[in-house]
Amino acid sequence: MSASTSNETVTPDLSAIARPPQVLNNRGPLWVTDAVCSIVEGKTPLWWYAAISISGTFAAIGGACILYMIITGVGVWGSNSPAFWAWDITNFIFWVSMAHAGSFISAVLFLTRQRWSLSVSRAAEAMTVFAIVCAGVYPAIHIGRVWFVWFLFPVPNNYGMWPNFSSPLLWDVFAVTSYLTVSSLFWFAGMIPDLAVLRDRATTKIRKFCYGVASLGWLGTARQWRHYESMYVVLAGLTSVLVVTVTTIVASDCATSVIPGWHATIFPFYFMVGAVYSGCATVLTLLIPLRALYPQLKDLITPAQLEKVAMLLLMMASCVGYVYVYELFCAWYSGNAFERGAFWERFHGTAAWYAITCLSINLTIPQLFWFKRVRTCLPLVFVLAILCNVGMWFERFMIVTTSLLHDFLPSAWGNFHPSIVDILTATGTLGIFFTLFLLFIRFVPIMSMNELKAVLPGTQPQHGEGH
Repeated sequence: MSASTSNETVTPDLSAIARPPQVLNNRGPLWVTDAVCSIVEGKTPLWWYAAISISGTFAAIGGACILYMIITGVGVWGSNSPAFWAWDITNFIFWVSMAHAGSFISAVLFLTRQRWSLSVSRAAEAMTVFAIVCAGVYPAIHIGRVWFVWFLFPVPNNYGMWPNFSSPLLWDVFAVTSYLTVSSLFWFAGMIPDLAVLRDRATTKIRKFCYGVASLGWLGTARQWRHYESMYVVLAGLTSVLVVTVTTIVASDCATSVIPGWHATIFPFYFMVGAVYSGCATVLTLLIPLRALYPQLKDLITPAQLEKVAMLLLMMASCVGYVYVYELFCAWYSGNAFERGAFWERFHGTAAWYAITCLSINLTIPQLFWFKRVRTCLPLVFVLAILCNVGMWFERFMIVTTSLLHDFLPSAWGNFHPSIVDILTATGTLGIFFTLFLLFIRFVPIMSMNELKAVLPGTQPQHGEGH
């Protein structure tokens, strides 16, 4: 080899390892502002009116069913002995679990500087708040006498009654309220600079006043940005901690009991991975239609970002599959006749179709995301995400209710059939969720404009050709 050849410097091909852009088609900062604000400032589309009419109708029917239950009693539900917890607690755990992926995507990925989540984090944060609102419906009403719900709070009262802090019901109250408070603060704090942009662009006095109040006098000074960034990091840290603690508290409702099928030490991890799994599916379910309905979002919510959410869903689904196998192994290896009997009845009893549906979906459907062709086909991803959430609802029912149907005494075994009030109350919470989300996309910027502008080409000092 000649000296000239040996001294040659090989320049790597940086284009082959370059990361995909967070905003497509070389858009500028002004275009990002106009694209995000146009959804709020533009004319309300007809599909929005149709969608909110449908969701609002379901929410109203659900509210009427809750009022009917309060007047008549919880006997209008299908809950019975031994299935004292049925669709009420199933839906509570389902909504709490769904909320966790929003916090995970927005807070945990923000702290780890995963910039691909910037376009989806605001919608994920909103999903967290709205799901917690839907979850908060059930702890208050499933106790039966709603007018005594204030006994759950440690306030003096004439009856000399104080909350039982060893009760799982009280744990849920503190978990939901703390999670709702911190998640709402984290969500609102991130919107302050964007609300100020809408205030400055407002063309009517009413809009200027409303967005001016909501933006808390934001001027964008260096001092405000310094305090804002410090506050946002603190709230992101608190939210990340609550992702773990709230799931652990909800899992402890079951894990601290002695009911066969419940008392498992893996339940906190079980609920955690299942929560992120169902939440990622919900993020895909919401953002893929939103991207199709608003053409300007196609450059902001990129297929590469949605593919990463699908990959996160796949990872969590693999963890869920591991837990299924672990549960079955522990039931067999423990030698406990009651534990073995509970799992046998779970898959062969009167409610076996819930468990079979759960495993059929959660062990097969997410594994399709191993294939890149599936992950990049957005209509197919949308359908698979809906199926994943259906599977997770069946999993929550399998854990909560079917474990109660067959406990220690065969004479106490029973069955459960949902009533029409159960079904309409559940669909009512779906109506509440979608109504709140539709209002969110109509009146609030659905993504952080300042964070998106910060990742545009040429906006960072270290940005250069090939990087």
